[in-house]
Amino acid sequence: MTNGSARRMSVKAVCMTVAVFTAVAVTAGAAWAAFTDNMYPTPYANLACVDEGSTPNGYLSCQTDNATLTYYMDSGGSNMLETVDRNRVNYVMEHVFEPTDLSVSLDSTPSFSGSAETDIVYEESGIGVPSGASGVTFCNDAADHLRCDQQYIRILGGGHYANGLICHETGHAVGLLHGDQASPVTSRRDERLGCMEDPVSDGEVLQDNNIDNINGTY
Repeated sequence: MTNGSARRMSVKAVCMTVAVFTAVAVTAGAAWAAFTDNMYPTPYANLACVDEGSTPNGYLSCQTDNATLTYYMDSGGSNMLETVDRNRVNYVMEHVFEPTDLSVSLDSTPSFSGSAETDIVYEESGIGVPSGASGVTFCNDAADHLRCDQQYIRILGGGHYANGLICHETGHAVGLLHGDQASPVTSRRDERLGCMEDPVSDGEVLQDNNIDNINGTY
């Protein structure tokens, strides 16, 4: 727009400009609701999203590839989730993550290749789970340096599939970080991080800070 056309801006255009400014202001206000940014990337967690087995390996946090979040629970073989574990995953996804701006759905016909892979695959497995931990999330197919097309969540059997841990690992799968990787840095035990607190208790869910960061990203 030239200076001349700017001076001749119509009343309608001025109103549109005010509307756009208001929308931007509202968005910015929402971002301020979070006390810390614990959404990957931050200054303290900014390595590129890569696949498991890469250097550094795929245990780094990544964002999921878009707001449509599909998930599948391994239903056969040694990594199969028992009924009680499946019920807990479904509960967390439906009651904790679905109320965010993510559009969450169970994928009954999962895809493990191509351009529309199932976003999260839950397994009951100890493969790759660090010593002393009960679960881990890793990227299986990085879409780019920021996002992962498919992520695997592995949680130990024997009662480790608890709601708080499912929420924690799913939080990592959409990009949420621990407190010591947030900006500004906070304690890994900060109660305001909800289920992203480490260690996490069974009853933890997403708190406002996590929800604000998810909604601000997706």
